[in-house]
Amino acid sequence: MMVAVIIENPIRGSYIERPNRFTVAVHVDGERRLAHLRDPGRLRELLIPGNDIILRKAPPGNRKTEFDVIALRRGDEWVLINSGFHSDLAAIIMESSTVDEFQGFRIEKREYSFGRSRIDFLLASEDERMLVEVKGCTLVRRDLALFPDAPTERGRRHIEELEHALSEGYRSSVLFLVFGKGARFFSPNHEMDPEFSSALKRAHEAGVNVIAHTMATDLNGSVLVYPLRRIPVLWPDESP
Repeated sequence: MMVAVIIENPIRGSYIERPNRFTVAVHVDGERRLAHLRDPGRLRELLIPGNDIILRKAPPGNRKTEFDVIALRRGDEWVLINSGFHSDLAAIIMESSTVDEFQGFRIEKREYSFGRSRIDFLLASEDERMLVEVKGCTLVRRDLALFPDAPTERGRRHIEELEHALSEGYRSSVLFLVFGKGARFFSPNHEMDPEFSSALKRAHEAGVNVIAHTMATDLNGSVLVYPLRRIPVLWPDESP
């Protein structure tokens, strides 16, 4: 049976513009509304005026935005761009039997403080502990997924923390959730952020697991987001 994150009560609309980093203007039922965008990336291939968008009504509270952005259309598929669901999606992968590096581990804690960062997961087995950081990847060119789509100092710091954790007896992994059914390979986006790319390569060579897993997003009454398959990691000096 497919295990998925289910997002109820989606609302369809169309994208207008992005007034600031975390706010987008949308058309819903013929009216201009504001929605909160949790993804800080550039999203240039998705944030196209007139593009179809999936929203969810925001919970009650003192907010300027009426909706939360869930997904945007790319070609014939939907792309999840709400990082609030990444943790649950990663947990599905880690608790399955599809990724060898997670075999024998259980989730001990989410949002684990380590060094100067909060790492997404602490896993534990009978005699080892593992830190796991989760990153969402939405940029897919042909069959190649690329992360990041904007420079990320915070992302680089997380990778460096994972590498440092090795010296303190932890195992470490970074899990890239690739939101694109057609992606066949993953690569750090060296052109966009060479410092992140170099940090990831150094961490990998030091022993940090770099794992990329494609995800699918379907709309059928509710929004269903679920894992598809693991894909190989290519480094910038390699080619498929």
